[in-house]
Amino acid sequence: MTRLELTADLAGERVDQFLSRAVEGLTRSGAQRLLEDGAVLCGGERVKKNRKTVPGEVYRVDLPDPEPIEALPQDIPLDVVYEDGDVIVVNKPVGMVVHPAAGHPDGTLVNALLYHCGNSLSGINGKLRPGIVHRIDRDTSGLLIAAKNDAAHLALAAQLEDHSLYREYHAVAVGGFREDFGTVDAPIARHPVDRKRMAVDRVNGKNAVTHWEVLERYSGYTYLRCRLETGRTHQIRVHLASLGHPLLGDMVYGAKKPYPGLAGQCLHAKKLSFAHPRTGERVEVECPLPDWFEGALRKLGR
Repeated sequence: MTRLELTADLAGERVDQFLSRAVEGLTRSGAQRLLEDGAVLCGGERVKKNRKTVPGEVYRVDLPDPEPIEALPQDIPLDVVYEDGDVIVVNKPVGMVVHPAAGHPDGTLVNALLYHCGNSLSGINGKLRPGIVHRIDRDTSGLLIAAKNDAAHLALAAQLEDHSLYREYHAVAVGGFREDFGTVDAPIARHPVDRKRMAVDRVNGKNAVTHWEVLERYSGYTYLRCRLETGRTHQIRVHLASLGHPLLGDMVYGAKKPYPGLAGQCLHAKKLSFAHPRTGERVEVECPLPDWFEGALRKLGR
């Protein structure tokens, strides 16, 4: 049993809606079940699901232990950009979750990798994340590298740690930039209230550095190249939003309505470069912008 204490930040929001927003992986129906089961208390009293929140109220939530999820092979097509006996690099489509989790038990990249690679995936990250060295968001497309054995996994993880694994993203941000390039050096931590979000936190955050460069300017938008020096959750999204330039289509850190033609934020992992874990030779892989990204650029005036 996991016990959380959550503080309401909005007035008049239904408690089930607040809980589903504040607890990662919790749906609104799941929040309603917790309320019905008496697992949510405020001031020591059970909370009814139609209760409205008051800013500053503290809720104690008892979350049941998660049911075990088993990652099984599934015949899901993969866009393999590079593969050998040690590593595989795939071009993940937008909308695909990387590994099974609550709410996404299957249909993930891991399920597809298990089918494609069989038993040839590293086991360092456990049964639910075999081979996964790093992740990209569900609604971000592009390159992701997986390890086929533990030695390759350790070597690639070391390159992530010393920043020698090059990761380049292309993005469209809202607003105009005065400079042509820059760096955001701002630590990131889980948002203090909304557990589904991350935030710049200079007290509790972990080191996070993003380098950006302007590729094209449009009216009200900017097309950027971003290079990750570190790899925190939602890093590019959080860093650009902290500058006042959230990503086009990002409904978590930016606009509250979807941008026509976009299924998520306009962010694509376009290029990877790493030292091969066995030979030490440099491997560079790149993939084109997906059609939906190109379509967004055309709408902006490319």
